Amino acid sequence: MKTNTLTASFMALREKLHRSALGFLKNDEDAKDAMQDTFFNLWRSGGADTESEARNKLFAVLKNICIDKLRKPRTIGIDDINPEGLIEDPSPWEDIKKYESLLTSGLTDIQRRIYSLVTHEGMEYDAIASHLNMSVEAVRMNMSRARKKIRDNYKLLENENARR
Repeated sequence: MKTNTLTASFMALREKLHRSALGFLKNDEDAKDAMQDTFFNLWRSGGADTESEARNKLFAVLKNICIDKLRKPRTIGIDDINPEGLIEDPSPWEDIKKYESLLTSGLTDIQRRIYSLVTHEGMEYDAIASHLNMSVEAVRMNMSRARKKIRDNYKLLENENARR
């Protein structure tokens, strides 16, 4: 009985509900969607006992659904995307490589090689020592100096960016 009252009230108020939704949303399709959502939400919740209650609930729920739709961020359809307007970003790997080369500038060849083996290859100090015919202590010392130089370079870059 409750859903019959709701259905009868919805059918009688359909035009007014549509105009009200259209006033909020300014788009006919969105207004029709809001009306459907309103009816479905009220039908699912059990409807209304009287015509007055149905009318009040229909307009209150419709208003809330319209407000929710207005608050929700707009999505862009795939057909609305203009491929001509897209800007090709350079590969992020190029930026990383450029930044790494700035940070590692000033390293000696052996420091650069050890740094690369540790960070890029993931090798342990003892494996690097045997690979380069060095002692483990010499590898540690060179890696420590490389890290210090990289920290110093990073601070310089940070200060330059802060000044800009």
